[in-house]
Order: sequence, then C-alpha cells, then structure tokens
Amino acid sequence: MQALLDVILPVFLVIGFGYVAVWKGLFPATGVDALMKFTQQFAIPCLLFSAIAKLDLSASLDARLLISFYAGAASGFFLGFAGARILFKRDWEDCVAIGFCCLFSNSVLLGLAINERAYGQEALAGAYAIIAFHSPFCYGLGITAMEIARNLGQSPLVMARGVARAMFRNALVLAIAAGFIVNLTGLVLPNVLNDALDLVIRAALPTALFALGGVLIQYKPEGDARVIAMVCAISLIAHPAITWVLGTSLSVPRDVFNPGVLTAAMAPGVNAYIFADMYGRARRVAASSVLVATAASVITAWLWLMVLG
Repeated sequence: MQALLDVILPVFLVIGFGYVAVWKGLFPATGVDALMKFTQQFAIPCLLFSAIAKLDLSASLDARLLISFYAGAASGFFLGFAGARILFKRDWEDCVAIGFCCLFSNSVLLGLAINERAYGQEALAGAYAIIAFHSPFCYGLGITAMEIARNLGQSPLVMARGVARAMFRNALVLAIAAGFIVNLTGLVLPNVLNDALDLVIRAALPTALFALGGVLIQYKPEGDARVIAMVCAISLIAHPAITWVLGTSLSVPRDVFNPGVLTAAMAPGVNAYIFADMYGRARRVAASSVLVATAASVITAWLWLMVLG
C-alpha cells in the first residue's frame, strides 16, 4: 500500500489535475492540444536526445533486457492482432491498429515517472535503454504491418517507401537517432546548449502528464467493450508477464530487470491513438483503451511493484 501512495498516486494525481482542469473549463482543450504538441514534438525529444547522448551504452544496453522487453511487446502485438481477427472478426487494417495498442506501452510519460519514483534516478538507465529502441521498434513493426495490409499486391519498394516516410517524420525517432550519433562519435556539446536542453527537459514529464490528463477527457470509453478489455489485459498483464518470465530465465540483472518489467506494465500511450488516427482505423478502440488502461494501471502498476518487491 505504501508503494501505491508514494510511487503511483503522485503521478496519477498530476494526470488527474489535467483531467479535472479541462473537465471544469479551468484550462482550454485547445491549450492541452498545444501542450501535448510541445511535449511530443519538442520537450520529450530533447529529453530522449540528452539521455541517449549521455548514456553509458556498454553498461546500459543489456541484450537480455532488450530481448525480454521486446519479445513481450511483439507478443502483445501479435496477440492483439490475432484476437481482433479471430475473436472479433475485424478487418486486417483494424487488426493492425488494435495490435499496435497492445504493443506501444507508455514508456516515457508513465514509465519514466513511475520508475524514477520507485527506484530512483540511477535506475533510469535501464528504462532509457528500452526507450532508445521503443519508438523505432514499435513504429517499425506497426507501420510495416499496416503498409502490408493496405498495399497487398503492391511491390515491396512501395511498402518500404511508406515505412521510411512515416518513420522519418517521427520526432522521437529523429531525437533518439541524433542522441546515438552524439554518443557514438564522442561529440561534446557546448555548455550553453546543454543548459538550454536542461531547461526544456525539466518541463517535459510534469507538462506531459498534465497534458495527458487533459487529452484523456476527450476520449469516451464507449462501444467495443470486449475489444478494449482484451487490449487492457494484454498491455497490463500479458506484456509484463512475458517480460518477467524471459527476464528471469535470462538472469537479467535486478537493477535493469525491475524497470524493464515495470515499463512493460504501463498502459498504452497516446501514440496508440495517434497511430490509429494516422490511418483512420479502430480510433474508438484506441482512444478508449488509452483511457481505460491508464485508469486501470493505477492498480496493476502497484501490483507489479509488489511482485517485483
């Protein structure tokens, strides 16, 4: 119970402030959209760029951690895809969008905030190692599957162009790539630039959490209840369970194992809705899944903390 009070609730209180502020008209919905754009396009890319640029790659990039997490994420995608097709008879493009909801956990807005409160700043190296590949992996898998579903019969070159175009329009992917370039080349950034980045980075997580609350009020958990329940179960239970089993069997070091499982246990991120909206498929399922799973993760994240000790 103490973990719930000390670690989980402060994060969700900030989300709740954003939700109530927009609900009661104390903060305009258009302002929330602007805040979310600031965090997604500027503040969080700055955070990820700085974190990857300074990351000790030899110490943090544990292949066993990445295999455990991304095997769980990919399994979530295929479970969601298969469930949508076999159980709910959705068309192929809807199945991809629903699978993406099960794939893309909220590793930054929720994952970083909860991991930092649970395990301290020093434990974020494992979380950043996952995040370094999160957007490229998830968007790469989701976009490739969607382009295949949309362009059946087209040449592989047409599909490859669609994947590349979508990937290189993503600010998170570009920021992570730039961070790796700085890290691997040993380029030293001027202090004045680092100080400017730090100013933006300090605003990233609290602003993003407040904006997430304001965005969630726009989503109504209506219709498709069984599909939404499936997405929640896969995201909040199956993905972290697979990561836990694989991480245990591969003897992932505890200092990165715990953040890895906790990151896997996060609800689908707003990017799940952005992906569905980008293709115009399963938008109601995506929006409702983000809302319902985020609310449910107050309890499930606490339970995973208990499992992890």
